[in-house]
Amino acid sequence: MKVTIDQDRCVASGQCVMAAEDVFDQRDEDGIAVLLTDSPGPELADDVHHAAAVCPALAITVED
Repeated sequence: MKVTIDQDRCVASGQCVMAAEDVFDQRDEDGIAVLLTDSPGPELADDVHHAAAVCPALAITVED
């Protein structure tokens, strides 16, 4: 699995962090999402797909 974030589209809602805290975090200065890993293991697939689905800006792309 490959995960990317379009940081220009991110609105810093934090939904991704709540859905998959092992994969996403937020920058302290502005709350924009960052990846902790861009290739999470299969055990995190459900969480990552959920994070992408709940992102209000649709800034997360997941390639299986």
